[in-house]
Amino acid sequence: MQNLRFEQKMLQKLSPQQIQLMKLLQIPTASLEQRIKEELEANPALDEGDKTDDPLEFQNNDDINTEDNNEEAFELDDYLTEYLEDDPSAYKMKDNSYGGDEEEKQMPLVVENTFHDFLERQLGLLRLKDKNEEALAKQIIGSIDEDGYLRRDPVSIVDDLMFAQNIFISEEEVLNMLKVIQRFDPPGVGARDLQECLLIQLHQKRDLLEEGEKLEAFPKEELEIAIAIIEKHFEEFTKKHYQKLLRAFNITEEKLKVAIDIILKLNPKPASGYSSSNNRTTQYVVPDFIISNRDGELELSLNSRNAPDLRINDQYKDMLQTYQSSKQAGKTNKKQKEAVKFIKQKIDSAKWFIDAIRQRQQTMYRCMYAILQYQYDYFLSGDQRKLRPMILKDIAEITGLDISTVSRVANSKFVQTEFGTKRLKDFFSESMQNQDGEEVSTLEIKKILSEIIEGENKKKPLSDEKLKNLLTEKGYNIARRTVAKYREQLNIPVARLRKEL
Repeated sequence: MQNLRFEQKMLQKLSPQQIQLMKLLQIPTASLEQRIKEELEANPALDEGDKTDDPLEFQNNDDINTEDNNEEAFELDDYLTEYLEDDPSAYKMKDNSYGGDEEEKQMPLVVENTFHDFLERQLGLLRLKDKNEEALAKQIIGSIDEDGYLRRDPVSIVDDLMFAQNIFISEEEVLNMLKVIQRFDPPGVGARDLQECLLIQLHQKRDLLEEGEKLEAFPKEELEIAIAIIEKHFEEFTKKHYQKLLRAFNITEEKLKVAIDIILKLNPKPASGYSSSNNRTTQYVVPDFIISNRDGELELSLNSRNAPDLRINDQYKDMLQTYQSSKQAGKTNKKQKEAVKFIKQKIDSAKWFIDAIRQRQQTMYRCMYAILQYQYDYFLSGDQRKLRPMILKDIAEITGLDISTVSRVANSKFVQTEFGTKRLKDFFSESMQNQDGEEVSTLEIKKILSEIIEGENKKKPLSDEKLKNLLTEKGYNIARRTVAKYREQLNIPVARLRKEL
């Protein structure tokens, strides 16, 4: 037997506008332009331009009733009158407080050949036996990655040719063709790992010396030692076990230093020297905020150069005017009613998007202004030691915004200062007390740790325990494991790997 009962629940649901705003808050200014273009393509009621209109909402969505041609239920007179007579300046997307009034200049793009084109041009200089060899060579070149390495094994290349082009090639033929390609420029291209990449380059240097070329940076004896190190003692080299290498070759420390220097002159990523490698697009950091120092006073502006002025499309306004004229003349029909229903949906959608962009700007400005005030001494001087401990909750309490909203604003955003362009999330840090009982930022400790390591004797780098002791002497009493954590966050290797001859 089924029981019927009433239940009262409180549910919190996000409106489509709120969801849209949260998504817009997450993306940086550099990506906002593309997001706006997508919306412009999807919604014909949204347009770009200097003048903007404020589309007023219908009083009730039920005002549009498409059933039974009920003209009495189709009350749009007030909406049409208010919308058509409204001040178009109400929906301006930019104003002087946000800056960005400069004309956006676009840099011309230079059409360049790709790294693979460069390799295929060298392939064209070879005398290949038949089309199968050419297909094999092109398959290998096409499998070389953005660093210049071939990370696919010969069996996979054999399978690719067999299934895609019905060409049957043996593994031995793949390896033979690979040796040919490995003689291409840049040196080291087509290597399957770092060890092979370095050996290819070292062997090419030896070949040049044997042909009579003078390479002052590559003396023959030390070059042979370098080749032997990579061939037979690669693990000791990567782990910087220099004492083991000295014993293995029975050479002086000076000769080992020259051999190591020869290896360090090689390129571990052969394709990196080619400017248009794999059509890799140069990524530029577009600041979301700009802080200017005006005679000792800091000014904040929101960079909105990638956010064009948005408005409601004039054609939609004309369509509404046409409908109003037809209605006054008593000539409206069901088809026109459906058209105006479509217009309402698109105008509402455009209005929501414009509101979301505006709210995004206001929310971002509020958060960044709070951060500016909180870290005022840093932005005034650029001294990282003046960064105060600051967490998301601090900014949330100042702005009255939710912590998740502050997190979205801080994520992937940059601020341009006179000391460089900084990542916003780098200003957030935990706090700890020094020996004087003062609260200091963990960023300050990391800065001092970095300076200590930078100034150490590289022949005898400092262990984490010694780093801990030095920080304690400076008034920062932290554990050794905390030193190790901060060092890893700074991408600084352990003492053994920082050692130099």
